[in-house]
Amino acid sequence: MADTHTLSNNNHVPILFSFSVFSRPSSVPIGSGYEVLTQKFLSIYGSQIDVHRKFLIQVFSEEWGQYIDLPKGFAVSDKCKLRLVPLQMDIATLGNLSPATTVFFCCDMQERFRPAIKYFGDIISVGQRLLQGARILGIPVIVSEQYPKGLGSTVQEMDLSGVKMVFPKTKFSMVLPEVEAALAEVPGVRSIVLFGVETHVCIQQTALDLIGRGFEVHIVADATSSRSMMDRMFALEAEGTHILHSL
Repeated sequence: MADTHTLSNNNHVPILFSFSVFSRPSSVPIGSGYEVLTQKFLSIYGSQIDVHRKFLIQVFSEEWGQYIDLPKGFAVSDKCKLRLVPLQMDIATLGNLSPATTVFFCCDMQERFRPAIKYFGDIISVGQRLLQGARILGIPVIVSEQYPKGLGSTVQEMDLSGVKMVFPKTKFSMVLPEVEAALAEVPGVRSIVLFGVETHVCIQQTALDLIGRGFEVHIVADATSSRSMMDRMFALEAEGTHILHSL
């Protein structure tokens, strides 16, 4: 945090801007939003940035202990740390789903989340149907479990028989090296159907990482959760994805 950066104007907020390995303390007016922050990044790092690439701005979250994507309508009110993250590829256009080129991602549907998440039973029910449909259509399924030693395994109602991979993780995103290796084993995979816990962190970060690698991402809205509907709405609106509803 830019604690050592002294400001003479009380209407400005100290910010630590980071791009690549470079960080620089600066300030922006209170209430600054995405457009002002983007311009500030360009003024500081313009010579190092390929302006034709797509970017995301993230803010460091003390609650989560890592950077998260700015929610819709974000405005600077306190000192904070921001970073500019270039997407690895242009955002893919969305097309129709084909079983032969699709993989299902089931994210952190674990027992310890049951009492904390509203409508968790309904989300499990939709997830069950998705897994059943994947088995019928021969679609590979990859399942993650966030720190299963402490948070438990995937809920028993979810039948994981025949899934391609169940793996533990300690990061929000499902896109880890072992998952990328598993995807590489699926010939011609183009589309990812994503569902699970939680929309504003794990689902969002997984979706953005997949989009950055050129995949089409389809999120099943009624098979995802978040701690509040506002978090979920912001997360879904922020992603370049197709929002699906189960039948």
